[in-house]
Amino acid sequence: MTVARPIQIAPSMMCADLWRLPQILAELESIPVDLLHFDLMDAHYVPNMPMGLGVIEALRSHTGIPFDAHLMVQNNDFFVDKLAHLGVQQVSVHAESATHLDRTLALIRGASMSAGVALNPATPLCWLDFVIEHLDFVLVMTVNPGFAGQKLVPAAMRKIAGCRDYLAERGIDVPIQVDGNVSFQHIPAMVAAGASSLVCGTSSLFHPDGSLAENAARTRASIAEGLALRSRREDT
Repeated sequence: MTVARPIQIAPSMMCADLWRLPQILAELESIPVDLLHFDLMDAHYVPNMPMGLGVIEALRSHTGIPFDAHLMVQNNDFFVDKLAHLGVQQVSVHAESATHLDRTLALIRGASMSAGVALNPATPLCWLDFVIEHLDFVLVMTVNPGFAGQKLVPAAMRKIAGCRDYLAERGIDVPIQVDGNVSFQHIPAMVAAGASSLVCGTSSLFHPDGSLAENAARTRASIAEGLALRSRREDT
């Protein structure tokens, strides 16, 4: 049986109350969480622009939590260069947005950051075929990118499981990050399907009905449920 990879919790910082960022940062450190996930958008690749490079620059010196940047932009290489100088640990770029995906991944890795490819819900896994050797993780989008609070796309769980099988068949052992309606309800099935890094927003860690500590406890309980489901499936 495959040993389960520890499940990472990555708060989606675009879902945090920006007026309370210093307090929220202190609470996330005490929980603790594994990554801080920053969605960078340019209002072109997706029609939104929730936060920019300035937020990352302002926060970087105030925490030791690794920074995870998800680029939803047209000019990936411009942002990669900026993020490298800001001390970001890992960066994902959308396969559909990169004119020269191999070169962009090389640029990320060359700056000593982990490189990931993000796949939109309708993007087939075969887009990874000729860059798979350059991947440190894969980001599976379970909603269409751009806005928080969307409904899960119908094929989401099948896409996660398909990514797990795709990587395993090629002998590639990298994390599968999942982003989009990562809710208390959906986390067990996502983890059971193969997710190993969860981008948590308003439907889990930043859920309005609980404190960060309470929501983190519920998130971990949902993860434990998912790992138990995965173990049972692997034993059958």
